[in-house]
Amino acid sequence: MNPYDVIQEAVFSERTTTLSEKENTYTFKVHRDANKLQIKDAVETAFNVKVADVRTVNVRPKRKMDRYRGIVGKTRRYKKALVKLAPGSSIEFA
Repeated sequence: MNPYDVIQEAVFSERTTTLSEKENTYTFKVHRDANKLQIKDAVETAFNVKVADVRTVNVRPKRKMDRYRGIVGKTRRYKKALVKLAPGSSIEFA
């Protein structure tokens, strides 16, 4: 798998911003079939940093309902990776 196909997008929220500032950990949505080694290689290649640790979470879909039309559906499932960088490394998002 191409390293640039593994990382789909970066996740920005209040929690992930705090993690990046305090623990040097960044969060990405990744390809569902990617394993930890592929995610590590992709981040190191794409951002030119050294990765210390990778944690992954399979996010389940949530049920959603449109109150006005009565349509019930689900959000998409995806895989999320929390990537901790080695001391001295950081990623700058423009």
